[in-house]
Amino acid sequence: MQATPPVLTARAVLLDMDGTIVNSDAVVERCWRAWAVRQGLDPAEVLKVVHGRQGHATMAILLPDRPAAENHADNRELLAQETADVEGVVPVGGAPAFMRALAGLPHALVTSADSALATARMNAAGLPMPAVRVTAESVGASKPDPEGFLKGAAELGHAPADCVAFEDSEAGIAAARAAGMRVVGVGPRAAAHGPDLHVMDLNGLVVTARADGTIALRAA
Repeated sequence: MQATPPVLTARAVLLDMDGTIVNSDAVVERCWRAWAVRQGLDPAEVLKVVHGRQGHATMAILLPDRPAAENHADNRELLAQETADVEGVVPVGGAPAFMRALAGLPHALVTSADSALATARMNAAGLPMPAVRVTAESVGASKPDPEGFLKGAAELGHAPADCVAFEDSEAGIAAARAAGMRVVGVGPRAAAHGPDLHVMDLNGLVVTARADGTIALRAA
């Protein structure tokens, strides 16, 4: 007999952006493949570690002996390229209805993108920007550090244990776990990293606002 999927109950929801509510894989692959070639790196290996982290943190992993200042300079250039390139940026399946379901409920965006990139991609995908958002400028450490999720919970006024994070990447899931949050994993990358609930896209999720002010999340 098939097990009943779990129902996660939260007071607030924290959302990663890329790969979770916005499908930006086309742009990420274009920009990072070109960067990898310039550095003499294997693009396929680079793409294995880019998801979820700020660009300079990815570069530090791939080029551990390179000065941090060079990584930050490269990251600024990449962010400008990615912000200008929205071709192929679309919502993850089910994301428009999911964001409508969250309207009026406590939720925040917690992304490794900076504010300009987050705005460009949310607009390109036709998704509403949450009023509360934690972007790259807001934190001192990239995911998998939990700082962004902890800030998002604090701004919403809820304890981390009362929040559920939505993530697609290993780094993002690790960050949410380190913050003390339960995790809904979205998409194929998330499945291998032990989320509390996994859906292939947001069509597979039901959001219910309960009378007691909690939010129930379950697989469709």
